[in-house]
Amino acid sequence: MVKLTFPRELRLLTPFDFSYVFQESIRAGSPFLTLVTRKNNLEHPRLGFAIAKKQVKRAHERNRIKRLTKEYFRHHQHQLPNIDFILMAKQPIINLDNQHIIETLDKLCQRIVTKQMV
Repeated sequence: MVKLTFPRELRLLTPFDFSYVFQESIRAGSPFLTLVTRKNNLEHPRLGFAIAKKQVKRAHERNRIKRLTKEYFRHHQHQLPNIDFILMAKQPIINLDNQHIIETLDKLCQRIVTKQMV
């Protein structure tokens, strides 16, 4: 039985973790989201968020993006390689519904995985 939880060890928490990813990153972007990634030395992927108030002004919109991303990551964590992901949102994302956000996120993750494998 595969556990579909999102415990603390699957999150990027410290400023050191974020700066490590931003130093030598591989990026994949869309008009709505950008994924910044870097391979890690762990046995699992990790997820962090960098959603600026300047881009997504209202807290409930930022929280919706985070909630959807965490849910996607929780369900796909066992298919993802050991990569650190940082999600950055752009202002037009507030016009998308939940299904389009998930589809965009899925496309970006697939692009990142193929880039990391090369």
